[in-house]
Amino acid sequence: MPVEELLVRGEPVPILRWGEPVLHRPARPVTSFDADLWDLLATMFATNRAAHGAGLAAPQIGSDLAVFVYDCEDARGRRRQGLVCNPTIARLPATRHDVAPEGCLSLPGAYLPFTRPDTAVCRGQDQFGRPVTVRGTGVLARCLQHETDHLRGVVLEDHLTPRQRRDLMRQHDRVADDYPTHWPAR
Repeated sequence: MPVEELLVRGEPVPILRWGEPVLHRPARPVTSFDADLWDLLATMFATNRAAHGAGLAAPQIGSDLAVFVYDCEDARGRRRQGLVCNPTIARLPATRHDVAPEGCLSLPGAYLPFTRPDTAVCRGQDQFGRPVTVRGTGVLARCLQHETDHLRGVVLEDHLTPRQRRDLMRQHDRVADDYPTHWPAR
């Protein structure tokens, strides 16, 4: 199923919060590129859209498959939409770093300045199992790295100092009522 179709199908489901076991262990490789995967991807796109997210990894909605979707802008302001199964991030020599606010849909409403490389090259497979390479800058670079981390069982808090974790949790606690457990599903 083409990405254009995946983008318009599916219904949003609740996003899991940090602490759920599936978010803290490595995801299983995608091996079947079939209708079940496409249904999952359509649900992921719908959920990410409803949450106004830049990207969403399958574990965030309870699936332990190594796949994420993205829908965000690159450094030139171009909207980029797609998905990557079984992603890896290439290490780029002499990459500059960018400090920008970063949050996580699994801890909604909380952001902090976070440093990441300003360019990312993500390799993996598309929804048909074909090789795909996504080169990202700006928010897209940040998203590719963040979502690939999720699939390795790493959440943003794993990169933070205890003080940063406390700050992030306090931010989330202040707005937690805006994000009930069924969020962003209707």
